Amino acid sequence: MTQRSLPDDRRPANEGPRAAARNRAALVAAAREVYAESGLTAPLSAIARRAGVGQGVLYRHFPDRAAVAIAVLEENVRQIERAAAADGADLAQVLGVLTWHQTESAAFVSVLHAEGEGSPSGIPAYALALSRRVERALRRLLPDGHRLAAEPDDLMIAVGMVSGAVTGPTREQRERRALAAWRLLGVEVGPVRPFEE
Repeated sequence: MTQRSLPDDRRPANEGPRAAARNRAALVAAAREVYAESGLTAPLSAIARRAGVGQGVLYRHFPDRAAVAIAVLEENVRQIERAAAADGADLAQVLGVLTWHQTESAAFVSVLHAEGEGSPSGIPAYALALSRRVERALRRLLPDGHRLAAEPDDLMIAVGMVSGAVTGPTREQRERRALAAWRLLGVEVGPVRPFEE
């Protein structure tokens, strides 16, 4: 059977790299939602469906399940870094962004528990690197004499303690528990929401 070509005015435009970037962003956003609902073991086909693309497009951007998870975690960390670098940023605001990510992602919580190199925990190097980036972003905003700056490890111990409190079947319950944990630590937290530029 011979296919007739469409006239130029009826052919969809090839958007090339723009479509690729848009598809990747849609896949990361879809993965965040699917992981929040079903955990990291959710089928990759569910992520592709939610993003509105075929599985072939997913595999073009991400060769395996780990690559999808790393992309989502990387975006979480980037949001925290952008929030910390924003004009007028303060620790409470950035802790609000961090807390939003904690309540949205169990995988992100595990990254925040990454221990130092050589630890027997078996935590992958990428998780340790992401955890250190979060620490650097927060540490830059710590005022002198802040309770989380008393000892070198206090900041990430507090983050880990709050992460441990982030439990519950709904995002609202997890947020309520996270805010209670920060309050018990005597730390002010701004609005719990994603960073928007």
